[in-house]
Amino acid sequence: MFHFRRKFLLSALSIATSMVASTGAFAQEFPNKTITIVVPFSAGGGVDTIARLLAEKLRGTLKQNVIVDNKAGGSGMIGANAVVKATPDGYTLLLGSAGETAINAFVYKNKMQYNPAKDLAPITLVTRIPNVLVASPTLPVKNIEELVAYGKKNPGKLAYSTSGVGNPQHLNGELLEELAGIHMVHIPYKGASGQLVDVVSGNVDMTFVSYTAAKAFIKDGKVKVIAVTSAKRTSFAPEIPAIAEYKPLAKYQLENWFGLFAPAGTPDAVLQKLNAAVTQAIKDPDLAKRLQDQGGEPAPMSTQQFRDFIKTESVQFQRIVETANITAE
Repeated sequence: MFHFRRKFLLSALSIATSMVASTGAFAQEFPNKTITIVVPFSAGGGVDTIARLLAEKLRGTLKQNVIVDNKAGGSGMIGANAVVKATPDGYTLLLGSAGETAINAFVYKNKMQYNPAKDLAPITLVTRIPNVLVASPTLPVKNIEELVAYGKKNPGKLAYSTSGVGNPQHLNGELLEELAGIHMVHIPYKGASGQLVDVVSGNVDMTFVSYTAAKAFIKDGKVKVIAVTSAKRTSFAPEIPAIAEYKPLAKYQLENWFGLFAPAGTPDAVLQKLNAAVTQAIKDPDLAKRLQDQGGEPAPMSTQQFRDFIKTESVQFQRIVETANITAE
């Protein structure tokens, strides 16, 4: 009996050692073929642009071809689901935004075909994308303090546009309502162009939108800049105050962000190799500047830091969604 147990234990140990050695060898060889970064949105948008900038740098860092594959639709969930179903070997990655990786699970409860927390392996945060709050020239306010005062004097009169229901822009508005104690009307659009044009014309009072989308309108004086949604001023537009600078709204912070993910089950050694490569790429001054030109703050993290970051963000997103009873179903 003892002899049998000893043989069994030695055999199990041998198998485990072999698996570890195999995983280590795989990680050492990785990558030895083309890596695909799936973008769950159409070509030409903000996520796509950042993915292509990152892919360009990773080709040099990893000494391997890196391509971008756009799989748009379903508020980012079609592309994310394709990555979830891919072989967990590090060759199919997702450049995901906050929506399909941390918000949609609370907004599309019956439509989600994957569980982001269980089915995706975080690699690193790439960039944080604060929104900017801009107002129509006809709105009689100049800053966030005056905006809050106006909202309190005119409950239900302020209207703000966003690019859809349940996305970070929408959550920006809901958080402002909650912390400021005001009531606003949300008007969802299907893209930044429409939501901005109607603010310029005065049909809508204000909008939460990316700085990149609003930059030309700001430069031409077609909209009034109120504030950014990050906790502090940005490096790419330091002249714009943060909402949180107004003391009653000191806790205000809500940004979109883009991060790199692999399918769950991808070997940790591969995740760490990708993390190191992406971190090196993001810290390159040229890529950092180009990310800032896209209205983002470069923000590389370790895999564990990114995992913790997503958990913290998800808690806030869930609370806002449930408090405001947001649903897109």
